[in-house]
Amino acid sequence: MKKYLILYKPFLLFLAVFFLTYIVLTFLYQNYLNSFEENKTDSITKMVGKNTEQVLLLFVDDAAIEESTAHPYMKLFYNTKYVARIVEGCNAVSVIILFLSFVIAFSGKLITTVLYIVGGSLVIYLLNVLRIAALSALIFYFPKQEALLHEVLFPLYIYGVVFILWLIWVRKFSRYASNGN
Repeated sequence: MKKYLILYKPFLLFLAVFFLTYIVLTFLYQNYLNSFEENKTDSITKMVGKNTEQVLLLFVDDAAIEESTAHPYMKLFYNTKYVARIVEGCNAVSVIILFLSFVIAFSGKLITTVLYIVGGSLVIYLLNVLRIAALSALIFYFPKQEALLHEVLFPLYIYGVVFILWLIWVRKFSRYASNGN
């Protein structure tokens, strides 16, 4: 048994750090969410909504965001039509937590790791805002495709971005990166 623990130590260490980081960050995020009153939208989701509205206003004159008074979400209007709601799950924090957990589990030099975490998190956040803006516009023009867009294409897009960021991290910056490339 000891032989296998030694043989698989890097993998087991990765799993332990990954899950520990993921659990701690998820716990902290849940505590943050629990600090808001019931049926109140959290600040991050509000910020994502506001940023989405700003992006949409670059392309159309009539885009608006409005906080629901009865539920914890933001209503998104595109050309005066209510097309989507931005809920806590749309704010990409859970995706960023997944990203952070992986990078920390494969950490490299401290400054490189911190810079990649900050940069990668910003990339995920910005691409998520663009994702919501594009999704709302597409739902306006193609309402019958909402399920395909929301449940298949756009999750594939955001998780694809995270996967690419992970690949870049492992190949170029982590302690396992090959120095020859």
